[in-house]
This record gives sequence, structure tokens and C-alpha cells, in this order.
Amino acid sequence: MNLSKLTPAEGSVKNAKKRLGRGQGSGKGGTSTKGHNGAQSRSGYSAKRGFEGGQMPLQRRVPKFGFKNINRIEYRGVNLDVIQALVEENKIETIDIAFLISKGLAHKNDKIKILGRGELKSKVEIKVHAFSATAKSAIEAQGGTAVSIEKA
Repeated sequence: MNLSKLTPAEGSVKNAKKRLGRGQGSGKGGTSTKGHNGAQSRSGYSAKRGFEGGQMPLQRRVPKFGFKNINRIEYRGVNLDVIQALVEENKIETIDIAFLISKGLAHKNDKIKILGRGELKSKVEIKVHAFSATAKSAIEAQGGTAVSIEKA
């Protein structure tokens, strides 16, 4: 027995579509299974999204708050301790966006910002979109350079 070839018994499944409004003898005549009066019995009826039968809809019952700043720039944060681990592991002196993407720390469309958590012990040149003030001072204190590239 092959389970992928199981089918229902012959004649047990009906594929025929219900034919509505074809006379009383069909059992589906008259109101065509739509009941009597009301919006749902009329032609052209379609339930509006979020309509709850006249009850105050959920999107109007729940209060609104806050706002979304359309000018906000989302950055992918990379901390100094991660940078230090990369430097020790790969023995490199320059870190750029392509390198961080190759290591899986960012995606190709992300804007990257270096953040100040951790300690940097190596001289390193970093070229990314943005730096926090503490990260920039920590990089420059070790003799490295923090180069901001344009946010294109």
C-alpha cells in the first residue's frame, strides 16, 4: 500500500457545484440558500473589511497613540567588542561595509553604525555610515580612523 496514492472511494465525493435558484424542485430555489431579507441576500453584497455587524469595530475601539517619524534612519548597530573580536580573528586593519556583510553582521541594504560597548585594543580603520561619539573617540584613542561614508 502506497500512502501517496490513496483516493476516496468511487462516488463518495461530489465535485458538482451547487446550482442555486433553479426552481423549488432543486431544494435550492426561492431564496437560493441566502435566507430572507438583509444585505447578505442582495446581489453585489460584499462584507467590508473590519465590519462587525454594526458593532464598533476593533480598529475604532482601540485608542491611537504615538507617531512614526518618516525621516528616521534605521541603523544596524555593531559594537566595539565585536570589532575587536573580528580584528583578532581575521588579523585585519581595515573594516568596511562589504567585510561586515560577508561576516553576517549586516545585510546589503543596511546602514551600519558603530556603537561604543566593549573595549577596542587594536589600531583599526573603519569605514561605515555612522559612529556613536564614544565609539569614535575609542577608535581614535587607539590611533585608528573612523571614516563616515555618505548615507546614499
